Amino acid sequence: MAKVKNERKTENLVRDALRDLGYYAEENHITVEEQKSEAEQIRRLLRNGSKSKAGGVGAPEFIITCARSSPDFVVVIECKAHATDHQSPNAEMIFAGDDVQESEVDCIRRLTRYGVDGVLHYASKLSKDYNVIAVAVSGETKSGMRVSTFLHGKGAGRPKYLVSKIDESKIEEILPWSDYLDHAVFDPAVRLARLDDLMAFARELHVFMRDHAKLTESEKPLLVSGTLIALQNKPFAAAYELYSAEALPKAWMKAIRDEINDAEIPQAKKDNMTQPYASIAVHPELGKISVKWVKGVLYELIRMIQLKAAPLMAATDGTDILGQFYGEFLKYTGGDKKALGIVLTPRHITELFALIGKVNKKSIVLDICAGTGGFLVSAMSEMMRGANTEAERNRIKMKGLIGIEQQPNMFALAASNMILRGDGKANLFQGSCFEPAITKAVAKFKADVGMLNPPFSQGDADLHELRFVQQMLDLLAKGGIGIAIVPMSCAISPHPLREELLREHTLEAVMSMPTELFYPVGVVTCIMVFTAHVPHKLSNRKTWFGYWKEDGFVKTKHKGRVDLDSAWSEIRGRWITSYLNREVHPGESVLQQVSASDEWCAEAYMETDYSTLGPLDMEDEIRKYVVYRIMNEGDYSEVESDFEAE
Repeated sequence: MAKVKNERKTENLVRDALRDLGYYAEENHITVEEQKSEAEQIRRLLRNGSKSKAGGVGAPEFIITCARSSPDFVVVIECKAHATDHQSPNAEMIFAGDDVQESEVDCIRRLTRYGVDGVLHYASKLSKDYNVIAVAVSGETKSGMRVSTFLHGKGAGRPKYLVSKIDESKIEEILPWSDYLDHAVFDPAVRLARLDDLMAFARELHVFMRDHAKLTESEKPLLVSGTLIALQNKPFAAAYELYSAEALPKAWMKAIRDEINDAEIPQAKKDNMTQPYASIAVHPELGKISVKWVKGVLYELIRMIQLKAAPLMAATDGTDILGQFYGEFLKYTGGDKKALGIVLTPRHITELFALIGKVNKKSIVLDICAGTGGFLVSAMSEMMRGANTEAERNRIKMKGLIGIEQQPNMFALAASNMILRGDGKANLFQGSCFEPAITKAVAKFKADVGMLNPPFSQGDADLHELRFVQQMLDLLAKGGIGIAIVPMSCAISPHPLREELLREHTLEAVMSMPTELFYPVGVVTCIMVFTAHVPHKLSNRKTWFGYWKEDGFVKTKHKGRVDLDSAWSEIRGRWITSYLNREVHPGESVLQQVSASDEWCAEAYMETDYSTLGPLDMEDEIRKYVVYRIMNEGDYSEVESDFEAE
C-alpha cells in the first residue's frame, strides 16, 4: 500500500502541473482522462496493451487529447514514485531497436516497474492511429521530479526523444499542449504522416465537391480556405449547425467578411480578399438538401473541413496547407496549371529557400509571385523559430512578410494563409508585380531576402522568367539576397536579360535541381542566387555551382514525390553547409568565373570523380540527357542525331 500512496503523490504533482498549464480550462477544449479513456479508438488500441496477463486492459495514468485542435495527437503520461523506477537498464538498447534477450515474464516485470518502458509500451499501441507524445514522470516532490518525453509518430517503427524545435535539446518538463504540438510537428515523420492524412482528405473532398457541390477545380480551394477563415469566427463555429441549408451560405460569407474586416488594412484590400468568396457563397448547389444531406451540401463540407483540415492549420511547421489542397485539386484538370504557367513549389524547396537566404527573426522577405503563399509560410516558420518575445513575433507578422499576387483567386488563398497564421496579410498586394503603384509601395519595405517561383513558359518576351527575377532584385535593398527557381533554359540559353542582370547584380550561385522535382509537370529547373544591386564585375567573385540532383524523394503511386526514407533532412544539411561555405567537391560543386555569355550550370564546369563510375552510370546519364532534351526542347529527332554523331 505504501508504494501505491507514493505513486499517488506523483500523480498529484502531474495533475497540479496540468492544471497550472491550462489543461483543465474549459476554453482550451482539452480532455484529460485518468486510467481509462471514453474514446472508443483509444480503448480499442489499448485493449491489447496490458502489461501483465492478468491485468485486463492496460492504460497509463493520464490520457490527454484535444479533438478540436489536433485530433491526430495524444499525450500519455506514466507515473512512478521513485527515480530508481524511472527507466530500466535495458531501455536505451530497446529504444534504439536493439535485440534484448528476455523472457516474457521479465518483459512484463520491466514494463510494469519502469516508467519509460511502460509509457513507450502504450505509445507503441496508440501509434497505429495517432502521433503519440509519451511522458514518463518519477519522483514524489516537485523539485525531485524527473521527466522524460518521447515522440512516437503515427505508423513509425519506433519512438524518439521529443526535442525542442529551437535548439534540439531534450524536453525534460511537462509542457502546455500547444508547446508539445509545436515541437512535435517539426519532426519529419510526423510531418509526413500528417501530409499523408491531408492528401487523403483532399482526394476525398475533391470527389465530394465534384459529385455534390458541382464546384470547378479553381473554386474548390477557395471553399476550403473560406471555410477555414469562417471557422476562425467563434460565433459561426459554434452555431453553423443551427442554420438552415438555405441560410448557411450567407452566414458563411458574413463570417469570412467579419474576419477579414478585423484587419487594419485599407478597405480596397479587404474587398479584394473577400470578392472571390462571394461568388462561392451564391453557388446554387451549396444550399440544396437531399435525403442523404438533410442539412445541405455546404453544412457537410464545413463539418468535414472542421474535423479534418482545421486542426492542421494550427500547426506552425511551415506547411502551406492551402497550397497542398490547391496542388491536389489541380491534378484533376490540365487548365489552370498550364494556361497560367502555375508550377507550385514543393514544400521542401520553400524550406530550402529560407535556409539559402539565411532567414532570421530580423529578415524582411519578399515574394513578387506569391501564389498560395508557400514561400512566405516557410519563411515565417523559420523566422518564428528564432523569435523569443511577443514584440519580435509581432514584427515578423506585421512587417516581415511582403507578397504580390496578380490572380484574384490565388491572392485570396495567400491572404487566407496569412490570416490563418495570425497575421501577415497587411503586406499582401493584389495586382501585377510590374505595376508602378505596387512596386513603389513594396520598395519602401527594403526587403533583404527575395524568393521567387515565376510563371513558367509564358511565351511573351516581356514575361520571360528572367524578367521576373530582374524585377524581384530591383525591389530588394542593396546587398539583399534574391533566390529564384527557374527552368534550366534560363541558365544555358542566350538571352539579353542575363547581361542586364549581371550589369546590376552579382550571380552568387546556381544549383541544378532534381530532374523530376515538379513531377508530374515536365520542367527541369535550377535555383539562382543573386546579391542585389552589386554589379557582377565589381564583386569580382566566382560563382558557386551545385549539382543538387538527388534530394532523396521518390515517385510513389497517388502521392507524387515523397521522402520515403527520411533522407531529406541529412541531404538538405549537406547542401546548405556546402553552399554557405562555398565548398568544392568533385561531382557535387565547383567555383567558376562566368559572364552573361557563359553557361550557368554545374554540369558545364564540374570535375567528375571517375573512380566511382561504372557502365550503369553511363546508361543513367544518357537517360537523363534524353529526358532533359525532350522536356526542355521537345524534339526527339535532335536527340537521336546527337547520339548518331557520337
